[in-house]
Amino acid sequence: MVPDGGSGTGDRVGTGGETANEGAALLDDLRAAIGRYVVLPSKEALTAVTLWVAASHIQPALQHAPRLAVVGPTKGCGKSRVLDVLHETVHQPMMTVNTSPAVVFRIIGKNPPTLLVDEADTIFGPKAGDKEDLRGLLNAGHQRNRPAWRISGPEHKPTAFPTFAMAALAGIGDLPDTIMDRAVVIRMQKRKPGERITPFRSRYSLPELHALRDRLTAWLTPLRGTAAGLVPAMPVEDRAADTWEPLVIVAELAGGHWPTSARAACLAMTRNEVVQDEQTTLKTRLLRDVRRVFEQEGHKEALRSQDLLAVLVQDAEAPWAEYGTKGLNAYHLANLLRDFGISPANHRFENGRQAKAYARNQFLDAWARYCPDPAQPAPTAGLEAAPAGPAQGKPPAPPSGALPIGPPGGPAGPRPTR
Repeated sequence: MVPDGGSGTGDRVGTGGETANEGAALLDDLRAAIGRYVVLPSKEALTAVTLWVAASHIQPALQHAPRLAVVGPTKGCGKSRVLDVLHETVHQPMMTVNTSPAVVFRIIGKNPPTLLVDEADTIFGPKAGDKEDLRGLLNAGHQRNRPAWRISGPEHKPTAFPTFAMAALAGIGDLPDTIMDRAVVIRMQKRKPGERITPFRSRYSLPELHALRDRLTAWLTPLRGTAAGLVPAMPVEDRAADTWEPLVIVAELAGGHWPTSARAACLAMTRNEVVQDEQTTLKTRLLRDVRRVFEQEGHKEALRSQDLLAVLVQDAEAPWAEYGTKGLNAYHLANLLRDFGISPANHRFENGRQAKAYARNQFLDAWARYCPDPAQPAPTAGLEAAPAGPAQGKPPAPPSGALPIGPPGGPAGPRPTR
């Protein structure tokens, strides 16, 4: 076991020609290069991406293959540019946009590629269709010895295909919990005025990044056996430790300031995700409570903002009366629902008066994605009689039943159409 904060390999020289001190300098160079091409949300995020890239070069020595979730609230946050830089620096990159899962299954082997998935938000959700196999691969491949079984060959024999491979996924909005829980999460934002980057151009960007990639390969490939034997002390536990351990192993191999920097990044970023999870749970709770209010009001076409707020705040079992300093107000409500693409608008009611209100049809997509009603019956083929239509002038009522009370089963943000 390498002691916490130790220098990893000391001053030993590997066959790649890099001493431990040179390994630290190499990571410094890689970190500087990544920081020139993308603006990451924090110095800890830049440290994490640097270590993740280096860890891809020792994949055969790892027990877990951490995912890198590069997510942002909108397009134009630099997510794809992060993948551009990764493509030129990681071990054996494989871009999986429009790639058949069957191809991925057959490419992953003892020396797996590094999967790079752009527009990953299109893989998940109710319209994923035939991409569900790729989703399963990404979930299973986080841990070694989780093969995917398929019928293969002319004799139709059951065949185990390895799934273990590091993967970076970029997309709008949070990815499913099963992915985020196995990932180092990078939450991208649009650049502020004054934040400048170096344009990514093949004629000068690729030679620089390829030189760094080649140095990583020369340094880390001979150290795979050493990496396999390291059990570094971790500042976190359970799945977070599984995900961050490969990054800390690379930091230990490099020495210098990197073991301390890696653990500091691990703590800061995992704590940030705990806060994000709490906020996600709160937003999903709000969606469920709003649905309950619409049900109580007979599935009206729209509810006045103030009427909706009054019912929410009166619920003694809900957190809304204590939200903020004086309870949930119209600003808080709009802010919490904004990520789902829901906002109040002027609506004319029966008495002819207009008021700010929330339309029920705005919530339908969010309810279906983030808090589906478990009592909703599955479509049944072969029914003789068609279901009765809704009453004239009224929207169709959703099925009644118990509301889910657990944590959200999906991402926190909307899935905007590109």
